[in-house]
Order: sequence, then C-alpha cells, then structure tokens
Amino acid sequence: MAQPIPFKSTFDAEAGEVVQLTPLLRRVTSPNPSMFTFKGTNTYIVGKGKVGVIDPGPLSPEHTAAIMRAVEGETVTHIIVTHTHNDHSPGVPDLKAATGAPTYGYGPHGVGSRRDWPFDSPEGGDRNFTPDHVVPDGGLVEGDGWTLEAIFTPGHISNHLCFALKEDNVMLSGDHVMGWSTSIVSPPDGDMNDYMASLRRMLDRDETTYYPGHGGPIDDPKNFVQAFIDHREAREDQIRQCLSGGAMSIPAMVKVMYADVDENLHRAAGRSVLSHLLAMWERGEVACPDSPPGPDSTYRLA
Repeated sequence: MAQPIPFKSTFDAEAGEVVQLTPLLRRVTSPNPSMFTFKGTNTYIVGKGKVGVIDPGPLSPEHTAAIMRAVEGETVTHIIVTHTHNDHSPGVPDLKAATGAPTYGYGPHGVGSRRDWPFDSPEGGDRNFTPDHVVPDGGLVEGDGWTLEAIFTPGHISNHLCFALKEDNVMLSGDHVMGWSTSIVSPPDGDMNDYMASLRRMLDRDETTYYPGHGGPIDDPKNFVQAFIDHREAREDQIRQCLSGGAMSIPAMVKVMYADVDENLHRAAGRSVLSHLLAMWERGEVACPDSPPGPDSTYRLA
C-alpha cells in the first residue's frame, strides 16, 4: 500500500479574504474550488507599499477585483507566475491591464519539457502567457524590501518555479508541494523523473514554512516532502506488483491501485500511473511494445 501523506485539512479560506501570513506575505484565495484545486487557487501578495503578486489565478474578474482591493493604496510592481496551468496564470492579462506591472516566470507553457511525444495532457495549459522577464533557476526577483529566489522545479509541469522569500525564510511552493494533496504529474509535460528530482532538491532547503498554490501552510516541510517521496516510491512498488503477474493496461492497474479512491478521480490517477510507467521505462525497469509508450499501451516488467 502507498504510505499515508500528511495532508493539511485545517484550511478555512473564504474567497477574496485577505490573510496576513508573515510580515511580508498576504494570501487571497480564488473562488475556483474543485476536486483538483481544493478550496481554490492561492494568490500571494509580497511586500508593503510596492508589492509583487504571485499567481493571479484563473480568468476571473471577481478574483482580479479581490486582488485589486487587497492592494488598494499600494503599487503592484511585479506579477510573478509559478507555472502555466489554467488555474494559475490566465488572470495575468487583466491584472497587468489594471496595474501596468511587468510579468515574471520561467517561460511559456511547455518550455522546459524533455518530451515531444504524440499524445497530449488533458489538463489545461495557458498557452497565452509569455513572461516579460524570464526568471532562470536561481534567479532573483527583487522588489522594494523583498527578494524572491527562483527554484526551478519541473515535474508537475515543465516550467514550474518555486520562490523562496528570503526576508521571511519561507517558500512559495506553487503546485510542486501542495498543502492538501499530492501533485498530479501528467505526461508528456508532466514528468515523474523530474518531479522526484525536484522533490529531493527541496530537502536541501532550509525554509521554515511552505505556502502552496492550494491548501494551507506546511509547517514541517522537510518531513512533508519526504512523505511525498515515500508515497511516490510506494506507488512504483504497487506498479511492480501489478506487473508481476504479466502485461497490464493502465486502466487495469488503476482499478487495483486506487480501489479506495472515488472513481471520478481515476482518470487523473491514470495520468500519474502513466507518468510513473514512463519514468520506469526510461530507467529500463518496464518494457512496452510501443515506442514511445503512451496512455493506451500495455506494459510489463523488463
């Protein structure tokens, strides 16, 4: 069985409510709750007076108006994007129109992908976002009294950045480390080998608290991240157990591995299983008659 994950369940977020988290950090949650976004996408405001906005969220006039109320009397100098899924960056144009602030991110959707395979992900990507300023791994986004260090963390999506707020010693972890669930890793842009490497990289960090794109604060980040790694390794053990009896399809594996999970989530679970299988195929641990393998392929142990 997969190991239990220390999900955070005590997160009471009212859409549009401004919550002060640290001396330099505020949160406003978007009104887009779902089985994939929890209570909604968290937008963060960093600084005082001259501020940066991290992840303006989905295309939502209501949420953009809430952000503008939260920064009333202040100047937005930076709009910063962790990644280009449709619940994080489509709100950028409206916020930019309202503030005139330049945008910052790793790059457009798909820019960091290692794969160009003949199938696509059903998860929505914002292909309209191109940052005014490209932020590389280790790059700094500096404002008035605040500094964000970018940490390139591909896996959930190929252009994902986490941001360490240096003055408060906290991490804005986007969807790489969420506060209520594991991240969906959906190929080809999602990449399990990259995701695991990015998780292990976070173990070397010393930030005291993570503030994720969905869910509440993570106050014990190293143990939390290690639990995510253990969980993913346990999922691969389950795949090996499934394949030990012979070749199998992904839907057949999902029925076994996620028997206790709502069937409405099985499609998303299938994408994670596919991502594990592709990672194991790249490492030579599983075999497939198709090259490259895909969601409709049959797999067996190598």
